[in-house]
Order: sequence, then C-alpha cells, then structure tokens
Amino acid sequence: MTAGTETPGVDDAVLPFAVEALDVRGRVVRLGPSIDTILRRHGYPDAVARLLGEAAALTVLLGASLKFEGRFQLQTKTDGPVEMIVVDFEAPDRLRATARFDAARVSALGTGPVRDADLIGNGHLAMTIDQGTTASRYQGVVPMEGQSLEEAAHQYFRQSEQIPTVVRLAVAESVGEASGAWRAGGLIVQFLPQSTDRARLADLPPGDIPEGHVHLGEGAPEDDAWVEARSLAATIEDHELVDPNVTSERLLYRLFHERGVRVFDRQPVHETCRCSRERVMGMIRSFSPEERRDMVADDGRIVITCEFCSRRYDLDPAEVEAEIASNEG
Repeated sequence: MTAGTETPGVDDAVLPFAVEALDVRGRVVRLGPSIDTILRRHGYPDAVARLLGEAAALTVLLGASLKFEGRFQLQTKTDGPVEMIVVDFEAPDRLRATARFDAARVSALGTGPVRDADLIGNGHLAMTIDQGTTASRYQGVVPMEGQSLEEAAHQYFRQSEQIPTVVRLAVAESVGEASGAWRAGGLIVQFLPQSTDRARLADLPPGDIPEGHVHLGEGAPEDDAWVEARSLAATIEDHELVDPNVTSERLLYRLFHERGVRVFDRQPVHETCRCSRERVMGMIRSFSPEERRDMVADDGRIVITCEFCSRRYDLDPAEVEAEIASNEG
C-alpha cells in the first residue's frame, strides 16, 4: 500500500492486512454510527460507555476472523460496578452489545478517568465461538483479576492460542458536534510465520491464519521480526484509532510503510439485534405454566424488553398460551 490509496470516511468496517516482510497479519476496526447507536440507546454513563465500546471493538476484531456462518461472543461476569458485559458478533457483519451495571457504584468512582479494572473488578471473561451446534462450540476463559480488556486479550492469546499478539483498543466521544458521537477503534497484530523452525502447532488456530502455519512454542526466543512489529504497533496513539480523519489505511501506512503493508477487502459491520417475536416465544415456552403466570404484570400483559436493543414485546397471555398449546399439539 502507498500513501494516498486509502478510502476516506469509512466507518463501521474491519480492514484486514498483512506485513509479509515481518510475517504478521492483523485487522483494524473502526466503529462509528454503530457503536454510537448502541451506547446512546441505553444512556450509559461515560465510563461504562467507554468500557462497552472497548469490548465491542475487541469482539469485532476477533469475530471478523471467522470463516463460517457463526457467532463470536465476548462475555464478562464480575464483582465490579459493571457486573456483566455481553457482545455478540454474528458473522459476517452483525454486532450487538449490552452492559449491566450498578449505577450507584459507578457514580461513586467520580467523573474523572476510570480504569477498566475499577469497573470490572474480579471474575472472568469468556470468549465463545459458536457454529450452531454443541459439538462445534469452543470457549476460552480468562480470569479477570484487575487487568484491562486489552491485557485480558493478551492473556487469552498467550494461554489459549499461543500466538504472539498485540491488541490496542480506544474509545472516545467526538467533540464539535451538537450532541457529540461515540467512536471506537481497535488494532490486532499477530505473528504468523510459516517457517517450522520458528514456530509450532497450537490447539486452536485462529480463523484467518495462512494454511499450514504453525505457532510459536512457549518459552521460545522472540523472533527479530516480531520484536520489530510489536515495537511499531506500540507507537500507536489512542486518538489515531478513533480519529475520523485518520483512515485505517493511513494508520497502517504510518505504522508499516517502511516494510510494506498489504490490505485486503474491507468487511462492513452493522449494528443489528437478533431478537424477534419468535425468539421471545421460544424463551417463554421454556418456562413452566406457573412461571408464565408470574410473568403477567398488573395490567394483564406479558412485557419482555430486549436488553440489547430495548425493543418491547407486549404480549397477551391468552394468546401466548394458545400459541404454546398449538405448537405442543
């Protein structure tokens, strides 16, 4: 890639790339209107919005590597003020995210910068790849013990996939607009050498590695190419990941132009919820008749609100029971 070849103003997209001289591949993600819609829909406090934006960028970076119609999910469950985060990326391009938090505990952290660790606390982060069947489901779990989401991602790759990896995440609210707009960005760089004397096989290769690649062994000396790639990636600033005037191509050119960087087809990302009346009915059917009666509110209706998109499903209990009886019959 050369300077001037970028496509300006492209948000909500993942750009895969390769720096063949350094044996690295990676992806850059830019989220604009999609993450702004997700974060403003629920009116999250700024600290929670930034954390959920990071989680969404990380999920897209990892989920975009899937080579099949499936789902990549990131979920945290911890004892911190942000008790749970769930981000779904349904390949090839559908994103949704939500966070559950204790408003009083978040407020007690103050209005200044808040660390991920202060919001998350201790617990675990699970990353799940689901191809639609139990047999094809894989989950990697990382303990959360006061680290950031970036650090947890590094720990995941060290332990689960043993691939030298750098992850960078950034979230910001733009200024100069009437109401502002949230943006999120991320970069992942992975060392994927073909040479068998520099690497070894790991249990679960990621979705976009070259065929025949083998992984670095634990304790192996660091390759000079990876040291250089990692050092270059470390120079990136947060604002470069979220600045709408710095395209993904421009960012990659800044980092790797001396070595030559090749970009591949851009992958769009859309904010889309998976909820539907059919899914809601499927959930309701899983409860007993007594539990379904307990769902009826004082106004005589069953109201289900999607935690992701806030869509309300207002159902008549009699119609629900009739539909369940018809399906069972």
